[in-house]
Amino acid sequence: MRTMGTAISNGKKSGRQDGAPTGKMGSAGESPMTTTPTIELHNLSVTFAGRPILKQLDGKLSGKAIGLLGPNGAGKSTLMQTLLGFHQPSGGTAEILGMDIRTHIREIRHRIGYMPENDSFIAGMSAIRLVRLMGELSGLPKNEALERAHETLFYLGMGEARYRPVGTYSLGMKQMTKLAVATVHGPKMLVLDEPTNGLDANARMRMIEIIRSIRDSGHTQLILSSHLLRDVEECCDEVLILKAGRIVTYCNLEEERRTNRKFLNVEALGDTGSFLRMAEELGYELAVNGTRKIKMILPSEVEVWDLYRMAADTGVQIRKLDYKRDSLQDIFLKAMETPDGSL
Repeated sequence: MRTMGTAISNGKKSGRQDGAPTGKMGSAGESPMTTTPTIELHNLSVTFAGRPILKQLDGKLSGKAIGLLGPNGAGKSTLMQTLLGFHQPSGGTAEILGMDIRTHIREIRHRIGYMPENDSFIAGMSAIRLVRLMGELSGLPKNEALERAHETLFYLGMGEARYRPVGTYSLGMKQMTKLAVATVHGPKMLVLDEPTNGLDANARMRMIEIIRSIRDSGHTQLILSSHLLRDVEECCDEVLILKAGRIVTYCNLEEERRTNRKFLNVEALGDTGSFLRMAEELGYELAVNGTRKIKMILPSEVEVWDLYRMAADTGVQIRKLDYKRDSLQDIFLKAMETPDGSL
């Protein structure tokens, strides 16, 4: 875990799924994602009625899936809506997929799919008509928009209900319809605002599976905002935490997981003296609680299987071994301890 200033303000960072619609998540004929940063923030500020909402956000993110976290009022939705061109920056700017939001917002919107938190349906319209219409508005030819609408709704499990009015749908079906609207045109980036909000356990699991399949397809980058830390932890490889309109923490979850693999809690049985001496000779940092419970930090060149080799050589049984790692909840709570106004 690192602060925004040390992690990214200088730009540093320590084909189709089975059953997916043929239109993919990514415009037809386009190659998988390049290394162009997903988001670049250049002292981005937004003010409403003289009140600052976003305060000089600065940094660069390039992950396949970026999670936005923060308490209510932190500025998450404002940031997403500013990136989509709904709010004009009062200072600075941002780039999405290499395009400036001040000068290329039409091109950005053409490449983005947006699933808002609140319902945004046309009363009385069936799902197939709504999704087809949104496909056409996104630039698809009429026939292709209809074909994509059918494919997308079938893929999301809405095939049998696609001719029913959206107003008759359950909450879970409405969420899937919003996702269909956001993905029908094969966007290069998908912005998801509380996609699992209000879903039961089975519907949430299905939504998370779909989001992860889109991420893993390699054709679409994701921005996911959720108040459920578990959703972000399961779907995202980078996390940005906002508080009071400022970035307080940046976390590369992949690096965090790799780092935490080196912190171990071990419970051993037998004469551990020789085992511990051998570990110290190899550069392990040790803390022993009694004779059986050991906390270890592994040197970078040592792997976990070396522990089992040493245990076999010294006649020690490893009865329990687990990784000591900060959960995303731990990271979030530490971020919330940062005083307002700090970076």
